[in-house]
Amino acid sequence: MRLVSVNVGLPRDVSWQGGTATTGIFKQPVAERVKVRRLNLEGDRQADLSVHGGPSKAVYAYPSEHYPYWRDQFPDFDMPWGMFGENLTLEGLLEHQLNIGDRLRIGSAEFMVTEPRMPCYKLGIKFGRKDIIPRFLGSRRSGFYLAVLEEGEVGAGDPLRTLCKAERSVTVPDIVQIYADRSNKNLDLIHRAIQTEALPDSWRDYFSRLLQGVKA
Repeated sequence: MRLVSVNVGLPRDVSWQGGTATTGIFKQPVAERVKVRRLNLEGDRQADLSVHGGPSKAVYAYPSEHYPYWRDQFPDFDMPWGMFGENLTLEGLLEHQLNIGDRLRIGSAEFMVTEPRMPCYKLGIKFGRKDIIPRFLGSRRSGFYLAVLEEGEVGAGDPLRTLCKAERSVTVPDIVQIYADRSNKNLDLIHRAIQTEALPDSWRDYFSRLLQGVKA
């Protein structure tokens, strides 16, 4: 397992549907080593901190193994690393292998898996088409957010190691499944998600409300 590419970018204003939107989704691969801070990578920023960024979404990681699928879906698109707005393009570690709360070491930094990425309209801006949002969600190729537990440095080619697996086995795809399948009746999974301390409060509150609706 290794880090294939480090991608950073600052927010920019872009034209979208007759108006202007500010987004940090445009990331570019960098050759040099990059410092990992508590809230982001050096040289990277999130635009709308009400839905992006913060301690639980400091860094976004995406498996390189998903790129062939998307290149097949959009053969006319140029798809360099960072196309999905990810900071870290990884090799050898997929969503279904990760529990919420797993701890990873990349370079000299330590991370914790916190949640999947849910697509918003800014992915549509990047692709220039709104249908990428349901297609991204339906593909279950979500990538995952990381909290920074220990600051350090990362660079392309760094090895990736799993330091410790979370005891409560709620995976990244489990969270996507509960969210995407509104008729979900897997009460055990919903309960386990609510009890997963590494999952951000916003998700746990959402699942608590969902559970109340299922029981009603």
